[in-house]
Amino acid sequence: MSDSFTTTVLNITTGTAETVTDLTRACEEFLTRTAPGCDGLLNVFVPHATAGIAVLETGAGSDDDLLAALHHLLPADDRWQHRHGSPGHGRDHVLPALVPPHATLPVIGGRLQLGTWQSVCLVDTNKDNADRQVRLSFLG
Repeated sequence: MSDSFTTTVLNITTGTAETVTDLTRACEEFLTRTAPGCDGLLNVFVPHATAGIAVLETGAGSDDDLLAALHHLLPADDRWQHRHGSPGHGRDHVLPALVPPHATLPVIGGRLQLGTWQSVCLVDTNKDNADRQVRLSFLG
């Protein structure tokens, strides 16, 4: 049986362009408040059908490379059956199959256990919905 389970919701505005938003600092701040010195798991979840959570390097071009790769794999054109919204919006509904809407990460001593260059990121290709919620849950 766990000693604690705590959840908070982040409200993120991603704007009208495809984005990779670094959530690492918000995750660390959440753990500092709710899990000081604790071991457990941090679950990051975006409850949207057109966004995902990725763990990757940011700031050195990898975030832009990810968006370019997604654009190559999921072009914003008229091939999609799902057709409401902006042209090519159907691709946004396929995104979570490639970039899942969740990540579960280890926490040791109250600290997120990421590799040197890893960051926790919200990936959002949906230009029609600029407002996202991300749920952070700690199980310790």
